[in-house]
Amino acid sequence: MEDLMVLIIIVLVASLLQTSTGYGFSIVGTPFLLLIYPAHMAIQINIILSICLSAFMIFKIRKEIDKALLVRLIKGSVMGLIFGIFIYLFFDIQLLKMTVGALILFLTILLILKLTINRTQNKDFITGGISGLLTTSIGVPGPPLLLYFSGAGIDKTTLRSTTLAYYLFVYFVSLVMQISFGGTSKETWIFSLIAISPLFAGIMLGQLFFKWISQKVFRIITYIILMFTGVYLLVTSF
Repeated sequence: MEDLMVLIIIVLVASLLQTSTGYGFSIVGTPFLLLIYPAHMAIQINIILSICLSAFMIFKIRKEIDKALLVRLIKGSVMGLIFGIFIYLFFDIQLLKMTVGALILFLTILLILKLTINRTQNKDFITGGISGLLTTSIGVPGPPLLLYFSGAGIDKTTLRSTTLAYYLFVYFVSLVMQISFGGTSKETWIFSLIAISPLFAGIMLGQLFFKWISQKVFRIITYIILMFTGVYLLVTSF
């Protein structure tokens, strides 16, 4: 019962953050899910709930999506998804988490110091590739997008809608690949079903928060999420 209460709180907070900013469900949810469930189960619960969240939101935000950017991210993610599933199955996840965590912290500091990134089509593809790799390997696609979009100064509305649409694709493909190559469990789907109600409650609250958040506050929240992610990945890699 205690684990179920923790699950409900995690999903409520993570979905609120995801809906109001376009990021945060995996970044906040996965670390805490890993505290109460085995790694592969936690990653799959995170992916299943992320698919539900993105599918629900897509109808509300579809007109705000940057479709050209979305297509490039999806095309770039394909190779990353393939490499990521091999890391998920065979490689040392701890080493990957350490490397990614250190890189996120370094790049976040550069962003805080006003680093800017000029967007190009090639960089869109590369960002999608890195995100795809992290999705199938550790279930966290957000940091590459968050770093890239923040550095490029993309407005919060386009950022939120495009990333949610991208997540719908990348998470679905990732889940299919994980189940096909690594299997799943009945408990994973039961816990995911239990978490649906707090997920939708967080979505409703997040949509209200999104209207109140200015671009400046949005940027500050972005930095906090990135710093949290980087520290978490480093700490849990030892």
